[in-house]
Amino acid sequence: METKALFTDLDGTLLNSESQISEGNRAAIEKLRKAGNHIVLTTGRPLESAIKQANALGLTGKGCFLIAFNGGVLYDLEKNSVISRTVMPLELVFEIFAEANRRSIHIQTYSESKVLVEPRCANEITEKYCKRLGIEYEVIPDVRTLTRDPEKILLIDINTRDILNRFIEDVSPRYTNELDFFYSSQELLEIVPKGVNKGTAIRKVAEYLGIKPENTVSTGDEANDIPMLKAAHYGIAMKNASPAVLAEISLVSDNDNNHDGVADIIEKYLL
Repeated sequence: METKALFTDLDGTLLNSESQISEGNRAAIEKLRKAGNHIVLTTGRPLESAIKQANALGLTGKGCFLIAFNGGVLYDLEKNSVISRTVMPLELVFEIFAEANRRSIHIQTYSESKVLVEPRCANEITEKYCKRLGIEYEVIPDVRTLTRDPEKILLIDINTRDILNRFIEDVSPRYTNELDFFYSSQELLEIVPKGVNKGTAIRKVAEYLGIKPENTVSTGDEANDIPMLKAAHYGIAMKNASPAVLAEISLVSDNDNNHDGVADIIEKYLL
């Protein structure tokens, strides 16, 4: 039997509302792996957080891979090694930070292991974000002190999307050829290098693993999952997916993330 691969988002998909994996999902993944297939955790989370989550799930052995930063980093969880990394030039980072600072919007970027914020954004928003993802943050005096090109920038507004929408309208047209702007949740605006997304990433991983396109299955629940849902042979939106996802993806899981939705997908499309 030919090798297959499941590309699954974490939050709102593989994980339930308490950020835990159900026994049903866990058992189905183990069955998938024993059959010689691959599982690829595919997330917008930074690499450090995604690796910690993979460790907590026990998905670090043979056949386990990771896509972090919405496609910015491809990672082999068995070998603990980066397969590929795509970054944005620091000069663009400086410019985006300046625009966000002018509008008093929360903004952050990343080092290899931490969230990076300027003093203005060393607040409860950063603390809550880092606590949820299980990583630390570092306060830098000014973004222009950075010397490492990062994988992405994140803007956060916990009250209304209007401010973030206006930021996209005002700023994104200047970077049509360099950056992509999209939401990964109601309050998170992602900014990544042009062409970086989960769809591009799963095609790269499938090619790296030698898996035929017809043997790829993906599942997710948010707008940043749409490219990978369209890129896989079978892209299945979670039953609890956002309206933006359900408006574009015709295949929908029978159950949501709180009721073994991923297990159902594995049984139906991969085994």
